[in-house]
Amino acid sequence: MTDFKLISDDEWRRRLSAEEYRVLRGSGTEAPHTGEYTDTFTEGVYSCRACGTELFRSTEKFAAHCGWPAFFSPLAEDRVIERRDTSLPGRPRVEVLCATCGSHLGHVFTGEGYDTPTDQRYCINSICLTLDEKPVT
Repeated sequence: MTDFKLISDDEWRRRLSAEEYRVLRGSGTEAPHTGEYTDTFTEGVYSCRACGTELFRSTEKFAAHCGWPAFFSPLAEDRVIERRDTSLPGRPRVEVLCATCGSHLGHVFTGEGYDTPTDQRYCINSICLTLDEKPVT
């Protein structure tokens, strides 16, 4: 089993495109309304593009109209890491990382008033995901 956290930056640059690397490994953000999965509601499981770990199900995806794919819950709590992000002065956020490889996925916001079971919005960059289209049970 690969320990993805031990992979060097040079190896990540070989494995990922320049834009994937910028977002996944450099905590970047893709432009809003440009991502492959922003408005996709195909049944399936979304996995981390860097390591393949299954992260989100289509059944937890919802139309937040925010410019990025939005989920109200990860597939399992141990699939993601949430940590405080103070990179925007005066606007602390909670960053979401893949628990397997440590790649940046996006941010999670709470209390925005969406009609979801958790009142959370996992705002995830499309470029961080791959979709395995299959019926979700």
